[in-house]
Amino acid sequence: MSGEQTTKTVRALVCAPDPLTHTAVSEPLESSADIEIVTREHRTSVDVAVVVAERMSVEVISLLRRIKETFGASMVLIPGEIDRAELFTAVECNVVAVLPRAAATSDRIEEAVRIAASGGGQLPSNMLGELLRQIERMQREVLSPHGLHISGLTPREIGVLRLMAEGLDTAEIASKLCLSERAVKRVIFGVTRRLNLRNRPHAVAYALRAGVI
Repeated sequence: MSGEQTTKTVRALVCAPDPLTHTAVSEPLESSADIEIVTREHRTSVDVAVVVAERMSVEVISLLRRIKETFGASMVLIPGEIDRAELFTAVECNVVAVLPRAAATSDRIEEAVRIAASGGGQLPSNMLGELLRQIERMQREVLSPHGLHISGLTPREIGVLRLMAEGLDTAEIASKLCLSERAVKRVIFGVTRRLNLRNRPHAVAYALRAGVI
């Protein structure tokens, strides 16, 4: 039996403001053995979308949201310019990699597509720092005053989920947190319903991914 591993083909959708730019971005990607360019006519499934735009206009933001809603695909954004608020909007739309247009060589675009397809992210250092500062401001000025965490969980919910992750049952969690069993069940039900989680293990997995346990 061969020990060779089959490389998964990445299905990439390229959205550009004009045919020339579309060709300049898509042709080098298409020459890669593990990247397939998806045409608009046959875009049944998309792994990564590459969006080229001069600015984050209303039309571009609408495009990003449509791609997110239709495919749930990670996105690589190649903007001519982008400010702090626009960067945050882009991240909300599932943009995981940003390449300033002036620095977007074929090799860097290809690398960004692969990183996005593997679940990673890529931002210039100044943008990453700005994004982290924006998140910190949101936590400090918006979420914390209302008893919320950036994960969307309250401190009580985090406490319950941490104990669930340790294997404690409802009665043990109630005892640890000085709550009634009914209150613990209400917390768990509230989390699963609000975040559209299937069950308790799914809720614990969400908390793990959010980095709160």
